[in-house]
Order: sequence, then structure tokens, then C-alpha cells
Amino acid sequence: MTGLGIGLIGTGYMGKCHALAWNAVAAVFGDVARPRLAVLAEHSQDLAERKARELGFARATGDWRTLVADPAVDVVSITTPNAFHPEMAIAALEAGKHVWCEKPMATRLEDAERMLAAASASGKVAALGYNYIQNPIVRLIRRLLEEGRIGDVNHVRLEMDEDFMADPEALFYWKSEATSGHGALDDFGVHALSLIRVLFGGVRRVCGHMARPYADRPVQGGGRRAVETYDIATTLIELETGASGVIALNRSAWGRKGRIAVQLFGSRGTIVYDQERMNEVQLYTVEGANETQGFRTILTGPQHPPYDKFIPAPGHGLGFNDLKIIECRELIRRIDGEAAHLITFEDGIRIERTVDAIARSAHEGRWVEVAEAGSKIGAV
Repeated sequence: MTGLGIGLIGTGYMGKCHALAWNAVAAVFGDVARPRLAVLAEHSQDLAERKARELGFARATGDWRTLVADPAVDVVSITTPNAFHPEMAIAALEAGKHVWCEKPMATRLEDAERMLAAASASGKVAALGYNYIQNPIVRLIRRLLEEGRIGDVNHVRLEMDEDFMADPEALFYWKSEATSGHGALDDFGVHALSLIRVLFGGVRRVCGHMARPYADRPVQGGGRRAVETYDIATTLIELETGASGVIALNRSAWGRKGRIAVQLFGSRGTIVYDQERMNEVQLYTVEGANETQGFRTILTGPQHPPYDKFIPAPGHGLGFNDLKIIECRELIRRIDGEAAHLITFEDGIRIERTVDAIARSAHEGRWVEVAEAGSKIGAV
């Protein structure tokens, strides 16, 4: 088999994560041809060449447009700051490439809609980087829900907290600029919405609020600059299923590192999960005698695919980069025309429309309907 030719734009946090996934996917899964790491693009030729050597890419360029036009590239990984996603993704799709773009799709809904139109016109696979949904634990939660283990879900709560913007004296950088989007809502709150998308489908309507804990931040060289985004967001939601819910987001929460706390309450039990303990889930079911009922902890193991592709022993645990490798395999599956557990641009636009509705609700102070919520995504 001839492996896909890969082009990578950007080599920061998520760029390295994509590169590790492309390097590892064939070795981990053993059922796909090893991808060809063809071209890497960065903002300068020198940086591109250094990163290409580090990450194993054959060639380097300081111009992403050169990468997009290269005939050796079949798939373009886009891992640049959010505002650059639309131009790069649309150009790649129009050049006949498949696209793997980090979330969110864009900083404005109209740009995300243009990305979807380009994907639809191209006939190529266009997927988004929502790797948390790839966790074997999340797949288990979905099966538990489908089997009715906790009955009919009537209320959901999702909290996502990190502290990378908790220090009021940390220097101003691009995530505090309005051009980066709304803030916590679309910077990482989209991950919470991706879990809702996978587990329940669409959100029917929302009532949101956004807040700035700090009015300004210091800038390099002296002085201060006003913060233009919102580091805190809280939203009441009503799911398409009729269940009520709450999403609480805070990227200035001291002590929280990678928390996505999920609580699902049903008529026959409860499921509790926290991303900071990403290899376990708590399950409470109304079964047996009252005196022995209680939450039980389930640890991931080979019985929770595709954990078995990484480790043959239970309880040892997967990590963030492993989830991206799983996502990479699902992307290849979709490119091969198979059913895949993946958030495509078609699914992602519904997340973007929900983000837009929450932002409008926060500014207008009212409940807002979400356009075309739709059903949950397909195969697990």
C-alpha cells in the first residue's frame, strides 16, 4: 500500500501533536500504510527546516501556499491560530486535498459556513481536531447511554476549566485579541459541545453569559492592553432530546489543568467523568439492594477498544497524544470511504452554530434557538 502524503502547517502545541500522530498511526494500528511526511510549513524557512528535521518531514517551506499546491500532499493538517483556519482550509480543499483542521473551525460563523461550502464542493474529507471524543471511556459512556444503563437522561452538566490564563499579570497574547474569537467559549468550550454532539446530538436552544475576570493585561516592554475576549462563559442549554443542561467554562481557574467534568443524570442512574482522570469513569445504577448501591469506578483496559492497540494490560492508561493517534486512524478510515467516529465539517458547523447562538444570547440577554441542531454523529 502507498501511504498518504502529509502536509503540516504549523508546529506549535497541536502541530507537534499532529506530527506525532502521523508518525505513529501505522505502528499502533498495523492496518494502514505508513503515511509519507511530505512537506512542513512554518512562518519562516529557517524554522520550517528545523522543525522538518525534528518531526521527520522530507521538505520544508516558509510559505503555506507552496505546501497546499504541492502534488505530493494528499492531506493537509492545519494547526495554526484560529483566525487562519478558514483561508488555509478553503485553499487546501480547492486544491483537491483532504483537510484535518484543529478546532474551532473559525472565529466567525460566516467563515465556518464558507469552509463547509468548500468542503461540500470539493468532495474531499474535511475533519476537525476533536480528539477528546476518541477516548475509549467516552465511547464506553455512549454505549452505556445507548443500552439504557442509566435510563432516560434528563439533565447534563459539563464544566471545562484550565488555569493557563489565571494569572492577571501574565503578558497579553493573541488569545486575548478579538480576532481570536469569543474567548473560552470557542477556544475550548467547543470540546464540551463536541461531547454533547457525540453523546446526545444537537442543542435546541441556549441562554448564555460571558465574563472578563481581568480588564487588561501587561504588554511586553511596558504598559497594559485591554482584554478583548471572555475567559469565562456559562450557558443554560436545552438538548434536542428535551433534557436540560449547563455548560460552565473558565480558562482562568487556578489549579485546574485539563478539566472537562461531565455529569449525566438519568432516570435509573448517573455517569460521572473528569478529563483530568481521563482513564476512568464512575457509574451509578439503581440495581440491587439499597444498602449496597453506590458509584463504582471503571478503569480502561483492552476490553475498551481501541485501548488494546496501545497497551495489552488494563489500568495503565492512555494520554492526550494517544487520542490524537486514534483520531488520525479515524480520519484515514473516512478517507478510505469507511464509517468513522469523527467530527467532520458537517458536524462541526452545528457546534459553530451553537457557539454563535450562545454568544448572541450573552450579548442580547435572552434564550436563543440554535439553527439546524441535527442528530449525533455516526459510528464509534
